Order: sequence, then C-alpha cells, then structure tokens
Amino acid sequence: MFKADDYRLKIKSLEETLGEVKYALDIDRRVAEVAKLKEEQQQPEVWQDLERSAKIAREIASNESKISAYEASKKELDDASEIIDLIEETEEEDLIPELDKLLDKAGKDIDAARIRALLRGKYDSSNALMSLHAGAGGTEACDWCQMLYRMYCRYAETNGFKVTEIDRLAGDGAGLKSVDFKVEGENAYGYLKAEIGVHRLVRISPFDANKRRQTSFASVEVMPEVEDDDEVVIRDEDIRIDVYRSSGAGGQKVNKTETAIRITHFPTGIVVTCQNERSQLQNKEMAFKYLRSKLLERQIEQRMAEEAALKGEAKKIEWGSQIRSYVFCPYTLAKDHRTGYEMGDIQAVMDGEIQGFITAYLKQS
Repeated sequence: MFKADDYRLKIKSLEETLGEVKYALDIDRRVAEVAKLKEEQQQPEVWQDLERSAKIAREIASNESKISAYEASKKELDDASEIIDLIEETEEEDLIPELDKLLDKAGKDIDAARIRALLRGKYDSSNALMSLHAGAGGTEACDWCQMLYRMYCRYAETNGFKVTEIDRLAGDGAGLKSVDFKVEGENAYGYLKAEIGVHRLVRISPFDANKRRQTSFASVEVMPEVEDDDEVVIRDEDIRIDVYRSSGAGGQKVNKTETAIRITHFPTGIVVTCQNERSQLQNKEMAFKYLRSKLLERQIEQRMAEEAALKGEAKKIEWGSQIRSYVFCPYTLAKDHRTGYEMGDIQAVMDGEIQGFITAYLKQS
C-alpha cells in the first residue's frame, strides 16, 4: 500500500537540508556574482590579459557548478512531489520504484552539496599537489607506496579530477620510493587534505618466501597549488636551479637535452624536481609552483604547531601515530576476550573506501 504522507515527510526533510545548503553556499549571491563576472568577461581589456581572463573563467565555472548542483537537487525534489501526486491520482503503484530511486539520488546529491559547503578554507578550492614517500621496509614499503598512488589515481578518476605526474623515483625491486603528482579539479585540496599523515599496511608479504606478516609505512603530503601568494616570497639568492637530462622511457629530445629541473631552497633545505614535460621552461614553471606550495604548507604547519604548543598538545611521529591502517589478514584469530572482536574483522578495502574517510573528516572539522 502506497503511503504518500511518509514520502512527503521525507521530501520535507530533504527540502530543509537543501535550504541549509542554499544558505551555506549563498546561492543568491553567487547568481549575482556570475552575472557580474560574465559582464566583466566581455570587456576588451580582459581579452588582452590572458591570466585575468583565465581567473575569471575559473570563478564563473566554480560558481555555476555550485548553482547547478543546487538547482538539480531542487528539481529532483519537485519531480518526486509530482510523482507522488500522480500515483495518488492514478493509483499506478508501478511508479513507486522510480520514486524511490529519485529520492535516493536526491539524498546523495544533497549530501554531496553539504560536503562542498563545508569547504570554506582559504585554499580548499585549489588544486592539490601530493607527495608519497615509502617508509622503512625496502621493497615491501615501495610496493605499498605504489598501491597508495594507484588508490589516489582511481579516486581522482571516479570524482572527475585530473592527475598529472610530476616526478617519480622507482624502487630497487618493485614499487615506488616516492612519487609527486598534481590533482586538478574543484576543491581537490579541500577533499584530499584529510589524507596528510602516515599510512600503515599490514599484510602477508608477496615478497617473503616464508609468507610472514609484514608491516609497511608510507607518508602522504598534500599541498595546495598556489599561483601567486603574498605569503610566500622566493628570493633569487635563496635558490639554486640545476638542469639535467630526464630519465624514463625517452622520446624525441626528452633524454637528449637537459629538460629536467631541480630547484634547491637553501633556507629550508627543500628540493623539488620536475621532468614530466618536454620543455625546460614548462618543467621550470611547474617546479616553482611545487616549491611555492611546499613553502606555503610549511608555513601552515608552523602555525598549527604554534597553536598546538599553546594548547599543550604534542604527539611524536612514531609507531601508533599513523592516521589510518589497512589490515589484510587471510586468517582469523580467536576472539579477544576484552573486546569481543576478531582480527579478521579489522579489514580495509582500499579502492572505494577513501571517500568515506574524507566525508567523516569534513563532517568533524
């Protein structure tokens, strides 16, 4: 039996949540801002300034994306209300599965919009520059580093982000010792900043002939990509730029000319490299972006450390400080009498679980 009142109560609840999203995203202001930006975009002086034109286009696209997401959710709720009225008039209960599907989609879209509304940080809307580094453990740790890289690439693909590899250092036997890459997309840094920290893997090692249980660590760094920020000043006398030949599969001119760039920042000791582009100028530009982002991230970490010191909180970087553990055990131990849990219950599926962690992080922040 079709219970229209139950569906209407559900729609009312979703409409209230959508109203909160509209207020948080300030949709009315964004509509006015888009109209103003489009008018500015038509000015001849803007056409002649490529950087300014690109910036305006990005702002328009970002605002229109939020507006269209809100309007799409609103339309889904309106369509659901019309289907309820239609079922009541015609008594065609065959439409109930379509109604359930529409409400389920509307709920997911509104929840996604709520998450986007939480991303209000200064750099949350920026692209993300990520670095993965294998910890102690030799080949096992390098393989774990490559597994993490694959996980983030799949997450980016699922969410419509673009991944560009900047630099990589292959492991001696397998995997990667380190890899630097850029994730491009709206709110990429806002979503991925929750991944900063040490990630731990526990599994039966495929590289161990005795099939023993091994623990591996890899660190994840996430930095916002900043084009030009007043907080970051890079002086010529503080850096050294080295050029060298790119490594890799090769190609026309890639390994025959010095296209790769290495920049050393003396005050901090930070070294960045870029060799993925065919042009030395493009590699140099990307390397400076990466250096600027690393310096900005260091400033953010210093501010956070100062705040933590004032609060009297301190945590050493050692065993137990990892932000997440992935435990793969092909066996089940006896139940722990204190907790009632079995070791086999503590398992994590890498592909697809990252979104849940990011959503939980954002809701708590």
